[in-house]
Amino acid sequence: MTSIHSVQYLRGLAACAVVFFHVSEQFGGPFNVGAAGVDVFFVISGFIMWVTTTAGRPADPWRFMGRRITRIVPLYWIVTLLTAAGILIKPQFFYGHFFSVPNFAGSLFFLPVLQENALHPIVIQGWTLCYEMMFYLVFALVLFLGERWRFGVLTGALVAIVALHFVLPAGYAHAFTDPVVIEFAAGVFVGRMWLQGARLPLGVGLAMAGAGFLLLAAGLLFDADLPRALRWGLPAALIVAGAVFAERSRPFKPAALPTFLGDASYSIYLWHVVVGVLTTGVVLRTGLPAAMQPATILVATLALSAMLYLIVEKPLIRLLHPQRPKGAVKAVNAAAAGAAE
Repeated sequence: MTSIHSVQYLRGLAACAVVFFHVSEQFGGPFNVGAAGVDVFFVISGFIMWVTTTAGRPADPWRFMGRRITRIVPLYWIVTLLTAAGILIKPQFFYGHFFSVPNFAGSLFFLPVLQENALHPIVIQGWTLCYEMMFYLVFALVLFLGERWRFGVLTGALVAIVALHFVLPAGYAHAFTDPVVIEFAAGVFVGRMWLQGARLPLGVGLAMAGAGFLLLAAGLLFDADLPRALRWGLPAALIVAGAVFAERSRPFKPAALPTFLGDASYSIYLWHVVVGVLTTGVVLRTGLPAAMQPATILVATLALSAMLYLIVEKPLIRLLHPQRPKGAVKAVNAAAAGAAE
């Protein structure tokens, strides 16, 4: 199978949107919808895990989980260690972060402290990785089943997890059953349809993706209490489905920059908060006019975070995954990453 370039493009776009959201939030801007990059990542994660793990190869749950851990954890631990050090050295620069020994240990193993019934790790945007790792665990367990059972059991399990959210008391079980989990199931469904050879006319695929973006843009018109899985998850599913089926209808040659941003999306996502703190400190010291500060911090944060992909993450991948198997998608989604609101 060939690479699905639109997925790479969406990963890069989602990562940039999350950075834009955090910079906008820092300066009191209006770009809250940038946080929906998380939801796009979750849908992509479900899609990629289904496509790359069931595309004509025997399932090995242990190998799957091992590769997920070695792909996600090392960089996350590095960023967690550096963020913890930053909080201890300059706590006033890390507003909204919470350091304690239990939270540090819990963050490393995706069981951070709860604040207002939400996961709050040292790396604040790392809450999404907690859901990613839970999804990987459920996915790995499903791989022990015969192939014909996997889709039904996996989607059924994810739906059941979300259903439990509405009956469980406050605590970790309540937090980990958040309805956002259903976004993984949406991605799995799109991946199953894609693997089965489903096709849509180019216009229909583009219309689906366009409708998804319009729904995101119109988010302010909806009830603020509307569940995230509906407000942002449904548009994210439309965007991913529309993009992959539009590409199937009319393949294209990928451009270098959006492909690179897709490759670097996990690093951009993980590094951007701590890098943004450092960048903000430097910009404020330069005496740059206030009107120029947000754009400068945004560009510098994106550039430095992407550079750290080349310096840190890419060598880690080469070390831990010396032979990357051919798959249906060029790069396996890393976390999805996302950002905390």
